[in-house]
Amino acid sequence: MTDGALLDLLTLLAENGYEFVTVTPETHSRVNRRVGNAWAQDLRGVFGWSRPFRPGILPERLLGAMEAAGVLEGTPSEGFRSTVRVSSLDGRLYVHSAFPTLAADAVFFGPDTFRATTAALAHLEHRRNPVRRIVDIGCGSGAIGITMAARRPEAELVMVDINDRALRLARINAAAAGLADRATAQRSDLLNDVDGEFDLAVSNPPFMIDPLGRRYRDGGVGGHGLPVKVMHAAVNRLAPGGSLVLFSGTGIVDGEDPLRAQVENQLAGTPFDWSYVEVDPDVYDEELDTPAYQHADRIALAVLTVQRPVS
Repeated sequence: MTDGALLDLLTLLAENGYEFVTVTPETHSRVNRRVGNAWAQDLRGVFGWSRPFRPGILPERLLGAMEAAGVLEGTPSEGFRSTVRVSSLDGRLYVHSAFPTLAADAVFFGPDTFRATTAALAHLEHRRNPVRRIVDIGCGSGAIGITMAARRPEAELVMVDINDRALRLARINAAAAGLADRATAQRSDLLNDVDGEFDLAVSNPPFMIDPLGRRYRDGGVGGHGLPVKVMHAAVNRLAPGGSLVLFSGTGIVDGEDPLRAQVENQLAGTPFDWSYVEVDPDVYDEELDTPAYQHADRIALAVLTVQRPVS
């Protein structure tokens, strides 16, 4: 995969008016199973729905860009397929992994990306303190941090992840958004390999219990182990007046929220101001049929906001 060629592909898609809202894997599977959806008939089918396509569906220029970027697989006789997917968010395009995202290093983008970005934007709009340095922890495609940096042209953006594939795509997405001169993507386990303080930390860490251990999905012990680690790492690196916006899921067991309990335990007695809001009480209900969630009542989504006092 060539970075420059993949950036050219994103530019071509934008010029062709491409837009696509990426859905959950369950919805994606259902829609693709419908009669008539086995093969792509347009750009959205190729780059959004990850369907195979036959010669003649794409303009030669786009097909050539895919070949140059190394994201075209297949043959004219058996059909082609894109190895990447492209999604729209806040007026920009983001490249990420094609469906289905089964690989251990898959770079996921979906409804939670939209939800987390919306939550971070809502916080940013009400911030009074300046934002000079932003970090996106476990950045994946980089969409959340890129959206924040696009709204704060004076800010430096640092995107961190342990997934090298994610870092590569985050760099490309930042360049496509015009942020190449003030955005960096750096390999780091949480913030261990990054220096300095941050005015704004954003994160949508993995929060599911995933037997396959996929990096973009596995949230560790109980699904909330990693979100708690992200919170701890971030709040200790906030500049005075700095804030963290963390979007996470949480499995509710016997009416109790273990993520909220961990947050309360770690932030009790500290000077930080914080809020924890359950923003969707029931998501990913299909997971309740799996052994990993056999004791859960439901899976909820929550937004944690933590702010360090100015002094």
